[in-house]
Amino acid sequence: MIKTILQFIMLYVVLTLLQVVCNHICIFGVAIPIVYIYFIIRLPINLSVNWAMTLAFLMGLTIDVFSNTQGMNALACVIAAALRRPVFSLYFAREDDLPNPIPSIQTLGIGIYIKYLLSMVLVFCFLIFAIQAFTLHNLQLTLLRIVASTILSTLLIFGIDSLDTKREKRL
Repeated sequence: MIKTILQFIMLYVVLTLLQVVCNHICIFGVAIPIVYIYFIIRLPINLSVNWAMTLAFLMGLTIDVFSNTQGMNALACVIAAALRRPVFSLYFAREDDLPNPIPSIQTLGIGIYIKYLLSMVLVFCFLIFAIQAFTLHNLQLTLLRIVASTILSTLLIFGIDSLDTKREKRL
């Protein structure tokens, strides 16, 4: 239990620092890597919604402080945390069948994990860019940002999870 908590604290710190660096990256003026959503995706499925939303709020607030975005990330994180379990249940019928409640390639299998990861990142990117734009004035650019950032972020998070899975197999 203590080991898991320490791992999540370390993940929180590493993803926050990584996102601070990624905030200065914008590929072709549309794709922004959003890696801190991995913290919310990685939370145990059996964690209560209240705890998930609280931890997501803290993560979003931390990113807001470093990004100067006035609560946009905190709002998107809280909504994504609330939608985490319903999205998971779309692809995995019974949570009781999981040997480990932490979603990863190793616990869910690559097919289900990619669907879950892509869905969560798409939901989050839609939320963050819709909140940021808050208008339908330039809808094509907003949709392009959502799609490009979803693809980039999914690839980066999948790579991070693959590294974590390799590390877990060695231990």
